[in-house]
Amino acid sequence: MDLSAKIPPLEAQVKSKPLPRHVGIIMDGNGRWAEARGLDRVEGHREGSNSVREVTRTARRVGIKALTLYAFSSQNWSRPMDEVAALMELLREYLEKERAEILGNGVRLNAIGELDRLPRFVREPLEKLRRESIQNSEMVLTLALSYGGREELLQAAKRLAEAFASREVMPSRVREADFEAFLSTHNLPPLDLVIRTSGEYRISNFLLWQMAYSELVFTDLCWPEFRTEAFLKCLDQYQRRERRYGLTSTQVRRSQPSIAQVKLEREE
Repeated sequence: MDLSAKIPPLEAQVKSKPLPRHVGIIMDGNGRWAEARGLDRVEGHREGSNSVREVTRTARRVGIKALTLYAFSSQNWSRPMDEVAALMELLREYLEKERAEILGNGVRLNAIGELDRLPRFVREPLEKLRRESIQNSEMVLTLALSYGGREELLQAAKRLAEAFASREVMPSRVREADFEAFLSTHNLPPLDLVIRTSGEYRISNFLLWQMAYSELVFTDLCWPEFRTEAFLKCLDQYQRRERRYGLTSTQVRRSQPSIAQVKLEREE
C-alpha cells in the first residue's frame, strides 16, 4: 500500500516546499466564537484547546521545528476572575491530557513569560513536563503564558544593563545577537511566520522583537474553528511569498541569502 496516497494534497504540497522554521500563533476569538453560539465564553476556550491539539499535531507532522502559541498574555490577568480561573484550569487539564502525546512524539515543551505569576497547580505540572521532555528534538512547542512583548524587552534591557554594570559586556561592542541572548526565545529559531485568528489585525504585544522580519497572515476564522486545513493554508500562503529582508527581488533571486547572511551584512 502506498502510504503517501493517504496524505491530503495540500499537506503533501506544503511538505514539498521550504517551511517556516518557527511559527507563532496569536490564538484569538475563543470568547466571541462561544458568544455567537449562545455559549459561555469558557466553552470557547475549551473548544480552542482542541484546535491547539490539532494544530500542534499538524505542525509536527509536516516538519515545523518550533511552534509558539500565545496562550495567555500579561494583560489577560485583567479579565474577569472567573474567566481567568477557568483558563488556568483548562491549562492544567491540557498539560495532563497531552503529557503522553508530547513525550511520545518527540515534542519538547517550552514556556515563556512571567511564569511565577501562574498558580501552583499550573506551574508544577508545567515545569514537570518541561523537564521530562527536555531531550525531545522533533519540535519545540512553546506556550507564551503571562507573556508580553514589551515586558520581555524591558526585562532583557534590565539584564543587559546589569551586564554593563558588571563589565561582562561593553556597551560599544553590543550587537543584535548580544541583546537577543537576553530574550526568552534565544534558544529558538528565527520567527518566520506569525498567524492571527478572528479577523483582528493587531499583533497585541506578541514577540515584538522577534517578528521584525516575520511574514504575517491574518484569518477571519476564530481560534476554535482554526484546524488542520486552515493551518496548512497559512503555510501555503507563506510559501508563496518572497522574503527579501530589505533587499530587492533581483538580489534575492540571484543570491537567495540566508537570514544569517543578511544579519551579518546589517551589522558590519
